[in-house]
Formats: sequence, structure tokens, C-alpha cells
Amino acid sequence: MVLGMIYQMFKYVINCCGLTYFTSALFEMASTHELKDVIKETLENRGSLGQIKARIRAEVFSALDDQSEVKPPLSNENMIINELIREYLDFNKYKYSSSVLVAESGQPKSPLDREFLSKELNIREDYRSKSVPLLYGIISNYLRENRPSSPSRQRPHGAFLQQLENELDTEQGPFVVMGGKR
Repeated sequence: MVLGMIYQMFKYVINCCGLTYFTSALFEMASTHELKDVIKETLENRGSLGQIKARIRAEVFSALDDQSEVKPPLSNENMIINELIREYLDFNKYKYSSSVLVAESGQPKSPLDREFLSKELNIREDYRSKSVPLLYGIISNYLRENRPSSPSRQRPHGAFLQQLENELDTEQGPFVVMGGKR
């Protein structure tokens, strides 16, 4: 019974992922463990295993989420913070994490207007800052304002923060972040 269900699940995953070179003969010759290892390796090589895991987590969370449970009302501050995080997650294509955030926090399903957020946070944007999430701009502004005056007193930053500082210093073209470009 359980092996039959596993067999059906693997067939479904294989069909969904376009792994057509698996045949029923391979299913019958291979043990469940071998089959699992081959599928896992193939999905990892294609870069889809992480997406599948995230999708499963989101679906499990959605199934377990009790819609009848009343969530406490969101304060304005929490709503803005959640929206900054959602914008960051969406920009970096973490769509399942974003959907879990919305479901768990009680955040409105449709995003708040970016212009509204900018006004609420007193952020002035230019053409470069509009190409990335507001959270990136907040971090870069913090770094710029808290930069030590002498080079000998500079704090070491990770690669991302160093890239962010370099981009701000050179001001060449649109600001591009590893996750993508808006």
C-alpha cells in the first residue's frame, strides 16, 4: 500500500518535472531507496528541488492554517514592516515564503502601494532606488550615515554590504542586486 503510494507520487513528480526518460521498467527494477536518490540528484541538478520543498512547505502550512482562528489586529508599524519584508521576498522570487508571511501575519493579500510606504517612512526615492526593494534603500542609507570618517576605522562588511556601498559610491546606472533587477 505505502510503496504503491510512493510509486504514484514519484510518477507524479517525474511527470511534473518533465523527467520523461524514466520508464516503468526502471521503476520496477530499482528499489525505492535507489529511485529516491536518483530523483533527488536529478532535481538538485536541475535546480528545482529547493522550489519543490518550498512549495510543499507552503502547501502544508496552508493546509494546517486554521482559517477560523482569529488573528490579532496588525499595528500600523507591523503592517509596514511586513510589507517591507514581503517586497524583499517578492523581489528575490521567494514567492512561497511571501505567501506564508501573508497567511501567517494577517497581512492584506494585495501589497501596499510603494509610494504610500515611501511617504510613511519619509523616504525620498530616485530612479536607482526605485529599482530595488525599499529595504535595500533603508540599509544603504543606514550604512552611508554610519560610515566611519577615516578609512582606518572602517568596519569590515560582508560581500553584499560591500557591493551595496560600492554601488552607492560610484552611482553608475541602475542599482542591481543579486536577486534580480526591477
